[in-house]
Amino acid sequence: MSNYLERAQEMREQLVATRRDLHEHPELYFQEIRTAKKIAEHLDSLGIEYTPGVAKTGIVAHLGEGAPVIALRADMDALPIVEANDVPYKSQNEGVMHACGHDAHVTCLMGAATMLAQDFAAGRLKGTVRFLFQPAEENEDDEGKSGGRRMVEEGALEGVDAVIGLHVISTLPANQVFVREGAFMAAVDSFKAQVIGRGGHGAYPKEALDPIWLSAQVINGIHGVISRRKSPMDPGLITVGVIHAGKAGNVIPVQVEMEGTIRSFSQETRMLLHRELENAFRIAQVFGGDYRLKIEYGYPVTVNDPEMARYVQRMAGDLIGAENVQEAAMETGAEDFSFMAQAAPGAFFYLGAKKDEVSRLHHAPDFDIDESVLPTGAALMAEAARKFLEENATENA
Repeated sequence: MSNYLERAQEMREQLVATRRDLHEHPELYFQEIRTAKKIAEHLDSLGIEYTPGVAKTGIVAHLGEGAPVIALRADMDALPIVEANDVPYKSQNEGVMHACGHDAHVTCLMGAATMLAQDFAAGRLKGTVRFLFQPAEENEDDEGKSGGRRMVEEGALEGVDAVIGLHVISTLPANQVFVREGAFMAAVDSFKAQVIGRGGHGAYPKEALDPIWLSAQVINGIHGVISRRKSPMDPGLITVGVIHAGKAGNVIPVQVEMEGTIRSFSQETRMLLHRELENAFRIAQVFGGDYRLKIEYGYPVTVNDPEMARYVQRMAGDLIGAENVQEAAMETGAEDFSFMAQAAPGAFFYLGAKKDEVSRLHHAPDFDIDESVLPTGAALMAEAARKFLEENATENA
């Protein structure tokens, strides 16, 4: 039985201080310079070798040598949100906030690195642990690539036998683990479109072709895709989140601008939604208008390897008690851990971090977590590595 939970509790003040420092100094995607520096300083203090500048601002570190190899991932980036919390560790970077818990993820992985480094130094562990401090989970660069995708493309997952990722969840009970086999989080794609009509005077609509009216038919068609063109047994959604048209109340504009998001849990449903979205926009042509539609691929479905998901369930149950490990629901949110789970057998799990009775949603200005989960998260990540190395070393002996 591991004593990581006890050791992590002894580090609680340090973990809280680290998380608060990161929370006060959030950085947007591919701009995590200070965050990477803090991580590098910690790794230096532990004598852990690392490579900076992976995926632009990320860090890949490793402990030990040889097989088996397990990778532990933490994302680093914050969001363009003005923090509303009145707390001593409130963001000092105006307009930028850790509103999704990535500061906690980095803290937990740094804590896990501390304990694992001690065990490797004492000769208690064999094999390799790779630490993936990943930038840009929340967004993509000009080439349409997120930090997770870039890390995979730059070889950070080469030779890895398994990869584990953790995400704190502010709406789930603190210090409980939630995990599931198979499809877990949705694929996310986006679209931009124009519905094109013919401009004119608002008093004479017959002489124009109103693109706002055309768009109303298109939007009805889009909403009908989910209820009438897709099996109700296959989850998926299309949301129109942006509509722009016109500048004056008595002028019929030439076109309507739209943007939206597409979510799915299988490649078949993903392709169906793309195809039927195109058909919905064709409705504009039926009435004499036209359209332009561009669909951009985003993150694929986050799929947990069944064996690795069961491994996390068992590992977490042994560490924090089976009563504190639940099956997670499928989520229409998306994660670029999905790229890593395609490169190696992976498991992504939630750590409940509900702070109080306030509904502190992710990506909201009042987001915050119960900091008691920091030692739990550090212990879970360390234990995931330790148990994997020991079990697979025995199998391969």
